[in-house]
Amino acid sequence: MNIKRNFFKRLGTLALAGFAAVSLACSGQQMGSSNGTTSSSGTIKVAGTGSTFVKPMMDKWGSEFGKLNPNIQIDYSSTGSGAGIKGIQNRTVDFGGSDAAMSDDEMKQTTGGEIVHIPVVLGAVVLTYNLPDVKEPLKLTPELISDIYLGKIRKWNDPKLKAENANLNLPDSDITPVFRADGSGTSDIITDYLSKTVPEWKEKVGRTKNPQLPQGIGIGAKGNEGVMGQVKNTPNTIGYVELTFAKANNLPAAQIKNKAGNFVTADSSTVSKAAAAFTDKMADDLRFEITNADGPEAYPISGTVFMLVYKDQQDAVKGKALVDFLWWAINDGEKFVVDLHYAPLPDTLVQKVDAKLLSITSGGKPLRQ
Repeated sequence: MNIKRNFFKRLGTLALAGFAAVSLACSGQQMGSSNGTTSSSGTIKVAGTGSTFVKPMMDKWGSEFGKLNPNIQIDYSSTGSGAGIKGIQNRTVDFGGSDAAMSDDEMKQTTGGEIVHIPVVLGAVVLTYNLPDVKEPLKLTPELISDIYLGKIRKWNDPKLKAENANLNLPDSDITPVFRADGSGTSDIITDYLSKTVPEWKEKVGRTKNPQLPQGIGIGAKGNEGVMGQVKNTPNTIGYVELTFAKANNLPAAQIKNKAGNFVTADSSTVSKAAAAFTDKMADDLRFEITNADGPEAYPISGTVFMLVYKDQQDAVKGKALVDFLWWAINDGEKFVVDLHYAPLPDTLVQKVDAKLLSITSGGKPLRQ
């Protein structure tokens, strides 16, 4: 998709009075024009905010898409899934990113129009930890994770931990759990998993973007970046982050006991296996979760990143740029996914997402055909 060359040059010194008309060719379609969509250089700027989980992927996609479409700039800031939902509800951004689908209440609270959910990538939430003398992966059950974050297990050499990790040199040190202090889709994923597997967790904390732990338990941090920083810089800590952050900081990720009773390592393959168990059960609105999936190799704390987009776009130019970017991301952009330790959408889900993108309009006219 390339902006017509010399468009603004031919305008010379004509006064534009704040009106920028941009004509683009993309897949043989004209994008149309709208007020305030381009900079003086003719660049279409599309702004999003939200999920920190997906930030490394969005940075890569934005860069690669920009190479193919130098007239389009995708700006994505990692502020947390809660902020992504609020941003799209308040129309302060063009799209929001969230690792948790919007709830029915959140959908009802949105008065600016219908929002559609566009799944773009899958990923793993891992328990990463700072134990320099532990050389093999820690094994954790959902009950152990719950007990650590509820303050029932306070020492690394607690008998319950040692029972699953007899071969590890677990220290006689206090455990410092790190949790998300902001509205977080990553928190939603792990609390959804624990709510499905540990009755005590469901009763005391439940599924939430803002987990309220017992007084004095753990330390909070903002974003995956904040949790990762705390764990990396503080011995004897444990925290939950997206897999890419643990890999980038050379810290281990625990093996997690799944529904089939197997301890599974998080990677693109085991996340894909979790998603495969749900593809036939997804609602038409594409709001779903993939935690605690069936299957011997399914990683149980897997999640989906959604981009939240208004079904009817106020700005046809920005709207088309956004829709084309999202289509490219889930189709052509998937080749960059595995290298960043995410997992691509299953083919059956890609087909559903492509159909959802076709439903996005501006003034009643489809933006992609």
